[in-house]
Formats: sequence, C-alpha cells, structure tokens
Amino acid sequence: MEKMMSTISCLLESSRHPQGSTDWRSTEEVPILIIEGFLLFNYKPLDTMWNRSYFLTIPYEECKRRRSTRVYQPPDPPGYFDGHVWPMYLKHRQEMEGITWEIVYLDGTKSEEDLFSQVYEDLRQELAKQKCLQVTAYK
Repeated sequence: MEKMMSTISCLLESSRHPQGSTDWRSTEEVPILIIEGFLLFNYKPLDTMWNRSYFLTIPYEECKRRRSTRVYQPPDPPGYFDGHVWPMYLKHRQEMEGITWEIVYLDGTKSEEDLFSQVYEDLRQELAKQKCLQVTAYK
C-alpha cells in the first residue's frame, strides 16, 4: 500500500506541474487518475485524494452467477462464495456508509457500454464544475 500511495502522490504532484506547459486548468487537457478496487474506499490515507468515487452494486444472484463463470487457480472451494465472498461484499458496502465523501453507486447489471457512458458523462459534468470553480478562483 505504501508503494501505491507513493506512486499516486508522484502522479498527482506531476499533474500539478506539467513539464514545459501552461497550467492544465487553462487547457483542454485534464489529467485523470483512475484507481480501481472497492477495498480502497476503506483505506484511510486515500480519503483526501478522491475527487469522484464509483461503486458497482450487484444483486446476490447475479454476482454468484458471474463468479461461477470465472476460472480461478486454485478454484474456489465449495461454499466459498456464500461463506466468504458475499459476506465480505456486504461488510465492505456497509462500512462505506460511514464514508464522508460522495460515492456514486452504479447498477452493475447494466451493460459495460451503459456504465461507461454514465461515468463518462458524470466526469464531464464534474470536470466542467471544477474548471468553473477554478476559473472563478483565479479571477
């Protein structure tokens, strides 16, 4: 986790000071860093780094069906999904209710294209708001 935090910090710092270019806030290019993994929501050092967070929700039956189609080495032992995977999903989702920043919950039963479109549009709106706030702050 320390290496990940160091890498994230370096990327964030380098995006604030791009080499030989103007401030990114005045250009059309905006750096975006995507960090994947729902357990990261519960990792406290990242709390202040999120600008936007997304969490895919999925019903039990669909989650179990998808998990059963994956090939793991070694394979899941019998009862592993019901005894560990699903209870841990529920535990971490409940812990997320105590998180102080906004999380956008996405319907994991939608198609990848629909989810991509939803996140893309949300990010466009969020970046427009951020840029508006920064332009106002620089005036």
